[in-house]
Amino acid sequence: MRIAVSGGPYANPYALQAFVDDARARGCERLFCLGDLGGFGADVNALWPILADNDVECVAGNYDVAIARGDTDCGCGYRDAKDNEYAQLVYDHTLATTRRDFAAWMGTLATERRETIDGVDVHMVHGSTLALNDFWWESLPEEQHRLRAEASGADVVLCTHSGLPWQRQVADTLVVNVGVLGKPANDGRREVWYAILDLDGGRPTAELVPLSYDWRAQAASMRAAGLPEIFTETIETGWWTTCLEILPPRERSRGRFHLYRSTLPSGFRPADDGWGEGASAGAVEGDRPVVPLFGTAYFPSRLWVYTNFHCNLACDYCAVASSPKAAPRTLPATDFHALVDEAVDAGFTELYVTGGEPFLHPDIVGLLDHATTRLPTVVMTNAMLLRGRRAAGLTALAGRKLTVQTSLDGATPAAHDAHRGAGSWLRTLDGIRHLVDLGLPPRIALTETPDNTHEIPAVAELLAGLGLPAGHFAVRPLLRRGLSETGAEIGEDSSIPELTVTADGLHWHPAGADLATSPDLYLAPAGTSLAAGKELVTERFFTARLNDGSLPRPVHCAV
Repeated sequence: MRIAVSGGPYANPYALQAFVDDARARGCERLFCLGDLGGFGADVNALWPILADNDVECVAGNYDVAIARGDTDCGCGYRDAKDNEYAQLVYDHTLATTRRDFAAWMGTLATERRETIDGVDVHMVHGSTLALNDFWWESLPEEQHRLRAEASGADVVLCTHSGLPWQRQVADTLVVNVGVLGKPANDGRREVWYAILDLDGGRPTAELVPLSYDWRAQAASMRAAGLPEIFTETIETGWWTTCLEILPPRERSRGRFHLYRSTLPSGFRPADDGWGEGASAGAVEGDRPVVPLFGTAYFPSRLWVYTNFHCNLACDYCAVASSPKAAPRTLPATDFHALVDEAVDAGFTELYVTGGEPFLHPDIVGLLDHATTRLPTVVMTNAMLLRGRRAAGLTALAGRKLTVQTSLDGATPAAHDAHRGAGSWLRTLDGIRHLVDLGLPPRIALTETPDNTHEIPAVAELLAGLGLPAGHFAVRPLLRRGLSETGAEIGEDSSIPELTVTADGLHWHPAGADLATSPDLYLAPAGTSLAAGKELVTERFFTARLNDGSLPRPVHCAV
């Protein structure tokens, strides 16, 4: 036998009728609905004749139980205040508009159904086998899947409630989350989902079916009923704009929106690091109450690219273990060009080129030439190799959106050279003067240590004497990464992400971009797309956040 099983219609009669028609056309002999008839949509009463006229067999969801009893809330199981605020808006509408005879009928429905169909033990629930409003997410740990499957022991368990379709074999049980009919699956598609089960021969198989329906009519009915536009937008775009906090990190990372705007504190802006506010300061355009993580102060839209890892210096506190003896891991020019173009398409607004020493890359000027035609670009250098063939053509880039940043760790050679090598202070000052002459006045960063803290005012005065504006000087912390055995700790649970690309792949932060010394900040191998990298960062961000409820702080290497 072939059966069709749907999840919450959520007052979407257009999708419910499309489910009936599509399932019958595919040869399904019995049709089931796993509950949550109301919610999200405008006209729950329009569902009843469709269910009755087409013999759709129903179990009750938490929404149906609540409506039948006249509860004050839906009992959806949300834990976040903002999630509950949006859920309450729709529940109040549904409770006020549902016909009482329909509500009474909902009260007659069982909250689960179990029967043997063609020799297969099939268990139908709304949330899970543990609770009516339990969210059975695909990303749950394996032991949690086993717990729910073993609580049933059926050959097949069918569930819904979470709104996201998936299927997997858990020991001897086929588990299928059938999705919902009431709204899209947060995948950018307007289609909704249901499941078809083939039970012939006692060997069940399932197919998750995307379903087209008249979403324009559903959106129009919601507007006519005066429901908030934020709900209608989900119907029209396929992206969830409400009830985000309930989503686990993996599921949340796949959506377009990740945070309520109200969770972005106004004080969390990188304005106190000496560089001032820029494109990464966390400004979010528009008035939608939800925002993507990417492009906020929690995940700036700047991309870091390591052109190479070998360096003419051997600084003893280099966070990525660069030195003249380091494996070069040079990024080919063709790969760099493709990466810059991909970054533009992926929504990055700034590019940071670093190393090693980027001016040891044989085609560094060509790389910067291409980069600055696409994005504002910052190149990090020790400023010692900016003459001769390595700097040929650099003058022509002076009119582009190119910024050069270098390091000066003291007002006198002693503090600087102690970590960066004898004679490096004088050569750096020479490079700074040369950049000023080229029309590329650099920004200067000082890595603060116990030895040079007292020299910071003098460094600022020295740079002012070279004609650099005050805004071109900043102090950054010493980090315990790479070659440095002391300094501030930095990890994905304690710092905002800044997606970084090297020849080895993708990394969480530029200060942890050396695979050998910072394997914990490694995200994915070379060839992984930036879009996939953004998703990985988002998942890891929320995983770290859920561990202790805190939000990370910025650790700046540049603007």
